[in-house]
Amino acid sequence: MGLCPSMLRVSRRGKYVMALLLCASALAWLTANMGDTVKAVTEYTPAPVPERALLEATPSGRKSKAPCPEISPLLHGVLTLSFEPSLTMKEVASENSVVAGGQYQPPECTARQSVAILVPQRSREKHLLYLLHHLHPFLQRQQFHYAIYVIQQAGDAKFNRAKLLNVGYLEALKDHNWDCFIFHDVDLVPEDDRNLYMCDSQPKHMVVGRNATGYKLRYKGYFGGVTALTKDQFKRVNGFSNTYWGWGGEDDDLRIRVELQGMKIVRPPPEVARYTMVFHKRDSGNQVNNDRMRLLRRTAQVWKQDGLNSCSYKTLSVERLPLYVNVTVDIGTPSGH
Repeated sequence: MGLCPSMLRVSRRGKYVMALLLCASALAWLTANMGDTVKAVTEYTPAPVPERALLEATPSGRKSKAPCPEISPLLHGVLTLSFEPSLTMKEVASENSVVAGGQYQPPECTARQSVAILVPQRSREKHLLYLLHHLHPFLQRQQFHYAIYVIQQAGDAKFNRAKLLNVGYLEALKDHNWDCFIFHDVDLVPEDDRNLYMCDSQPKHMVVGRNATGYKLRYKGYFGGVTALTKDQFKRVNGFSNTYWGWGGEDDDLRIRVELQGMKIVRPPPEVARYTMVFHKRDSGNQVNNDRMRLLRRTAQVWKQDGLNSCSYKTLSVERLPLYVNVTVDIGTPSGH
């Protein structure tokens, strides 16, 4: 009986020794096989991605750039305009090789606004040529991301500038979520590149004066020629009326819409907001709209139903030319015709 405790202690020590031996064996086995396991994992680890490949994988495919300065250092101020009869579209395209499909982005910085320039026209090719000749370098110096859209009215119905501008707005938004829209007559050429083609916190009228009016505002409240509204401002007024066929009235209608929304029209300083109007005779199909005063009297009652939300048209073609996007549309005819 006296031996039992001693034997029991030996038996327990044996169990501990056996357990230690088993752990040592397991560790030895793991050590012998770990090299192959680590080797296998290392072989399937992707190599670091080069910086160029990472840039190509980003949506823009570019390194981020600093914002463009609020006032571009490239501005010239007062410009010397020329209207050479021999000028060709090929020459203008050659001078603006940085423009593709009518669109440009400054390479040296990130533009503070993206701007769509909308130009309605029919049978005014020479005026369009002169405008593009001066406007492209003008806008590039201002360091904006921009595109020029020319909206052509097909057919021989009376010209409807306002409806074409509604169409231009809707079509341009199919390309890009533009911040700002410039509604631009084809025969007005800016004389000073300090007249910035960008939108403001309020709707902006760009033409304070022109050569044909002695560089004075045509009349108090004038809101035509070249105007700038943000996407939200233009939506807020429901765009232009679609009912002004022929010359006159649609710009005053837009002014009334702006005022009804409690917005105020702002203008650049008169010494920079100057334009040259290229001389032309009244176009056939753009006769004075004798109904314009009656239409203006009903603007407050109809603006919610007559505008962007009721602009019906048929797109006949969209051509992405070097200097502009040419949108040709059938906008119908005046009611009753």
